Amino acid sequence: MSENVLSTERPAEEPLAGEIAVDPATGRPAGRAQALVLLLSSCLAVLGAVLLAPVLPRIQDAFATPGVEALAPVVLTAPALVIGLTAMIAGRIVDRVGRKRLLVGALVVYAFVGTAPLWLPSLELIVASRVLLGLTEAAIMTCCTTLLADYFHGSQRERYFGLQVVFTTVAATVFFGVGGALGAADWRTPFWLYAVSLPLAVAAAKLIWQPAPRVQAAARAQKLPALPWRRLAAPIGVSLVGGLVFYVLIVQLSFKLDDIGVESTAVIGAASAIASVGTAVGGILFGRLARRGPAVLVPLAFAVSGVGIVGLGLSSAVPAVIAFAVITGFGNGLILPSLLTWALGSLSFEQRGRGTGVWTSAFFIGQFFCPLVVLALTGALGGLGTALALLGAVSLAAAAGVRFARPTPVAAAH
Repeated sequence: MSENVLSTERPAEEPLAGEIAVDPATGRPAGRAQALVLLLSSCLAVLGAVLLAPVLPRIQDAFATPGVEALAPVVLTAPALVIGLTAMIAGRIVDRVGRKRLLVGALVVYAFVGTAPLWLPSLELIVASRVLLGLTEAAIMTCCTTLLADYFHGSQRERYFGLQVVFTTVAATVFFGVGGALGAADWRTPFWLYAVSLPLAVAAAKLIWQPAPRVQAAARAQKLPALPWRRLAAPIGVSLVGGLVFYVLIVQLSFKLDDIGVESTAVIGAASAIASVGTAVGGILFGRLARRGPAVLVPLAFAVSGVGIVGLGLSSAVPAVIAFAVITGFGNGLILPSLLTWALGSLSFEQRGRGTGVWTSAFFIGQFFCPLVVLALTGALGGLGTALALLGAVSLAAAAGVRFARPTPVAAAH
């Protein structure tokens, strides 16, 4: 039996749902309590990315040392890069030692390394703590996404993948405001918020269970089955582009508004909040649209985001910029769950942790390089607007390429 890499059909149902989605101690299936813990824990990677953005200038002022202009921004970007480089390793650990153990441990360590800058005396040590934070974020993101795929199937899984986008989008908006408010008095104060992972660790220890214990025992006793790299190559490659496209709006909207003469932080903040509503709507609607499959939704997501980014680049009035930001946000709300469903849909339980890790690495590496690509294109093309328009064209090209590609049939996963 064979199937296309980009199939519109649903993958085969899990063979033993009782081993995967039911608590072995109580016999109860996974429900809203387990989903809520995983969705809230998924927001911690966003916390690492946006909480400190408002206080970066104050961090730079606090350490008047050579090279601080280059080192201070790394405090913000280091976790995302580390996630991109190490999520594949986290995925292997997830498949080897189990989901719950790694998740609870990572949540506890996250609190300690996240709050460490409250006491660290040098910028170099703070950057080191942020690298460690990225390691814990890689583990948390991989575990949460893998467990959502383990616990829920079919339309439920697609709904929760969409809600994962909604939760992280809303969290980004909230954390950005909270970071600015807490940092008004002291740039170190926002770091206290990283302690929020401790109650989540307690909740995970109580409510999350390790799926398929017999499969996990077998996995520890013998070599893990190899990943179907031929099947994964297309979704992982497209996810690199997806991470870049996804991050354009988040990073560049404020610069675009500044480029057309908007100096009010209130207007910039309001525009960002409105754009995030578009992302949330896309994530919510994904559950209803998911039945059409990745062959339709992946090109649709890239096309919508591409149109929005081209519009952002070419617009010169605030209302038009905000309108195209909402369009881009809506496309972004579809991009992440569509790519995730495509990548994980045909993987078996024993492959899913590593598959999630590889996908997470690809997506976050794309995010990390987004500002660098925009900067390079802005310099080469002579303006931010032209650079954004070109990136929008890249997104449209990705949509066309995925829609009209003829994937090579490979053996289906069981």
